[in-house]
Amino acid sequence: MPHRGPKTPEEQFERLRVPRRDEVFGTVEQMVGFDRLRVRCKDGHTRICRIPGKIRKRLWIRENDVVIVRPWAVQGEEKGDIIYRYTRTQVDWLMRKGLWS
Repeated sequence: MPHRGPKTPEEQFERLRVPRRDEVFGTVEQMVGFDRLRVRCKDGHTRICRIPGKIRKRLWIRENDVVIVRPWAVQGEEKGDIIYRYTRTQVDWLMRKGLWS
């Protein structure tokens, strides 16, 4: 298999993760404690979200980060799981494409 060099910006965003049908964009407002965060979601709800165990050590999240939230089936308007965090460059790309304001 041939070695490929660094990815160009177009290749990096070719497969950028966007919310699916049961997911929503959000902004982290406050660290509540341990693995819980208060997130203001684009659907108008403020949820207490957790970072699931499988991504807890790989995903460092701070206040004002843009994330994807998957609301819970029960208490979905109050609670959810954070499943993805965007980098600053990815947020800029989302803004240019009109997906994030």
